[in-house]
Amino acid sequence: MKQVFAVALMVLNFSIFASAESLKIHAIHKETFSCTEHWTGQFKYTGDALGTDCVINGWYEDETRLFPVKFRGDGLKNEDWYGFEKEVLAPCDCIVVKVHINGVTNQPGIMNPGRASSITFKDDSYNYVLLAHVRNVSVKEGDKVTRGKVVAKVGNNGYSRNPHIHIGAWDKDGKPLQIQFDQTTLALLDREAS
Repeated sequence: MKQVFAVALMVLNFSIFASAESLKIHAIHKETFSCTEHWTGQFKYTGDALGTDCVINGWYEDETRLFPVKFRGDGLKNEDWYGFEKEVLAPCDCIVVKVHINGVTNQPGIMNPGRASSITFKDDSYNYVLLAHVRNVSVKEGDKVTRGKVVAKVGNNGYSRNPHIHIGAWDKDGKPLQIQFDQTTLALLDREAS
């Protein structure tokens, strides 16, 4: 019975995911980053449903190996994380419609209650993109921004266990949109230096 339920749940999740429309956005970082998606049904709130959490990677290298890592040492300080306070780029040519600031910075592994610092953008098609867990926000409500412009830095606040950026997107009716990065905007400047 458990197997039948699991298969039915997978089919339901796939059918919901397959019907979700996508929104192509500019890469949010200049460095190598990796993302983990929120699965269908994990969160229902606008901006969280079908959201994506992205972490900037650094590189481990010795005489024989090279591979991406998320932090130095044990990762117990924000400064250990390669992404902490790195630049966050605007996802689109759009207008800043909301800025929320949470002044409390979490320590890795310890979440403080409260809404994350965030920036909400609206494009010409009335699609919305939310970037959350930001810090040092450099835009204000009403600003027009171009895709790729620096708008903040990576933080660790709100419902967050480590420095990262959460991205959520939805249409004018509040329907969640699947995020797709415009791969032509993935500069990955850290790889050019290697």
